[in-house]
Amino acid sequence: MVSAAKLKGDEGRRMTAISFNNWADALNGPPQVVEDATFEELPQRSLIVTLQSDKGLCGGINSFITKSVKNCVAALQKQGKEADIAVIGDKGRGQLRRVYPELIQVSMTEVMSPGNFTLASALASELIAAGAGDYDAVVLMYNSFKNAATYTQMYKVIKPFSGEGEDEPLLAYEFEPDTKSEVLTDLQEYLLTSQIYHSWMDGAAAEQGSRMTAMENASKNAGELIGSLTLKYNRARQARITTELIEIISGASALED
Repeated sequence: MVSAAKLKGDEGRRMTAISFNNWADALNGPPQVVEDATFEELPQRSLIVTLQSDKGLCGGINSFITKSVKNCVAALQKQGKEADIAVIGDKGRGQLRRVYPELIQVSMTEVMSPGNFTLASALASELIAAGAGDYDAVVLMYNSFKNAATYTQMYKVIKPFSGEGEDEPLLAYEFEPDTKSEVLTDLQEYLLTSQIYHSWMDGAAAEQGSRMTAMENASKNAGELIGSLTLKYNRARQARITTELIEIISGASALED
């Protein structure tokens, strides 16, 4: 009952984040599936941001993202590109620290739950303070919720608003009263916050669904184990009673003889 209520709340926050984040997809494009991705579209220098969990007992939520990061880093290094890592979540930090300790630039743990846009803004500020703006792209990796038993690893590529001539961003718009560069700087931070917010809420729903499934499987396995041990105990008890009865009967027959 409690887990179902938590999942319902996470699904509601996820739907709110999806509606709120539609504008970001128009600028960056939709999220991509990690499975079978080549990551060839990523630029020379990327910061991979993982959204994982502070707690365990939630199935493969954390290990699947760690595996995705390994595949991404390996693919980028093979292409002669560079990648650093920023970790959100204590479990992800523990796993990635064993593999890429030299690539982790910043880690954020014990983030309050449930999340909201204000907290997402704080996470984005931490990333920017850690130098996220110095990279050619920020790559968000997270679990996307499908249903209580299914989730998929996705990634988003957030590139800075830069370029000249035909490559200059947002040419169709006029900017007043501030200069365009100031507006683009603020818009870049807001875009990163919005994308983190959506990815975080999507991942939170996937985590809660996976946690429910993991606990349900654990309870089922525990029940089967209890049943098996109870059966063994009853068989051993019955065998001992039968042995004692046989001994009593055998002793009584010997006395009669």
